[in-house]
Amino acid sequence: MNYNTFNSEYADPRAFIFLKMDKKKATKKNSSQLSVINVSLPIKIAVFIDGGFFIKRYNYLYNKDKSKTPEDVANDIYTLAHCHVGKENYLYRIFYYDCPPFDKRVHNPVDKKCIVFGNTTEAKFRNEILNILKQKRKVALRLGYLKDSGNWQIRPNKIKELLSGKIQIIDLTADDVYYELKQKCIDMKIGVDIASISLKHFVDRIVLVSGDADFVPASKLARREGIDFILDPMGAPIEQSLFEHIDGMKSAKLFSKKKP
Repeated sequence: MNYNTFNSEYADPRAFIFLKMDKKKATKKNSSQLSVINVSLPIKIAVFIDGGFFIKRYNYLYNKDKSKTPEDVANDIYTLAHCHVGKENYLYRIFYYDCPPFDKRVHNPVDKKCIVFGNTTEAKFRNEILNILKQKRKVALRLGYLKDSGNWQIRPNKIKELLSGKIQIIDLTADDVYYELKQKCIDMKIGVDIASISLKHFVDRIVLVSGDADFVPASKLARREGIDFILDPMGAPIEQSLFEHIDGMKSAKLFSKKKP
């Protein structure tokens, strides 16, 4: 029996194995020669992307010099999703989860300057990404919101210097503090969508681009419903305990085209 044609690394939940009889290789002692043929049917795949996590990892891996445009980032989000689908399978939908940028006006407690968050370069950049994704085929935006805590916080590295006596409060600059914002409803929306799609069996496989352990209850439900659950942490390390709650891990790589 020849097992060379079957590669378990690409094993598919909808795969079939056929035994083929090769009459030409038949001998007197062995009246038939069997060979294994791995035939995989196309499957339907849904890709879930945690936007906040994606942007952080994307900037670390591909945009350290901040040269990417919003169109480049949106196209790479689309490309990343299709890398998990491949040419043989079907894309059900790309679910992208993020929060619209904070747009209120606050005053920095150090230099007393007024900051309009909605006019910052980062806010305009993120808004443009969302606008471009809206126009792409089979992309569904799921938006949460940023909760305004009303508090300014000192950056962790400066807190260590303060506690060690290296600097005093009076030495802090405007860049040493940040306005505290908390992302809300994103994890809940991801969990609800995964549960809904799994229970209705709209897809055969779910790919989640995230590094958060909050997805575990949703992944358990999906696997109990027979859904193949794949995690893409974009190369980031994850806790060993998470491996028991997923069917596999694959970090798709983006290769940016060189500009002429």
